Amino acid sequence: MNTAGVRLRGMTVLLVIVHAGLAAAWVGGMAYSLFVVQPKLKKFFGADEEGREALTAVIASGNRYKVLGLIAAIALTGIALLLLDHDHWWIHLVKAVLLLTATTIFWYVSWRHWPRRVFATAAERPALQRQLYLLAGTMLTLTATAFALGITAGHL
Repeated sequence: MNTAGVRLRGMTVLLVIVHAGLAAAWVGGMAYSLFVVQPKLKKFFGADEEGREALTAVIASGNRYKVLGLIAAIALTGIALLLLDHDHWWIHLVKAVLLLTATTIFWYVSWRHWPRRVFATAAERPALQRQLYLLAGTMLTLTATAFALGITAGHL
């Protein structure tokens, strides 16, 4: 392999590491919230639903733009990988569809679900909490699948 080929391969490997690391951060953050933080909040606050909702809102506050930045970085590195890896374009396309779907759910949760939840009555809240678990689980499944496909593409 010539010097240019070695440089391109090194750049591709670095890009794969960055792309996979960003995806792992998104998957890991969602999994930690869903399986660690939320159950511990429920256990800690017990019957104090108002307290739990207040702390949940504080924890979530200000995170949407950080997550959008993370998603944008994943998308940009994914596009760059697609340009460098024409052989596995279909894997990148499937990943893009999965991540776009997860991003759409994230948009819905951030700009529609949370405002409803913040202003919900005590009677409305349980249904919204169940809906959030379903949406978060779906996002986690989509992003984890895209992550696994990305790792697979790197080994083909």
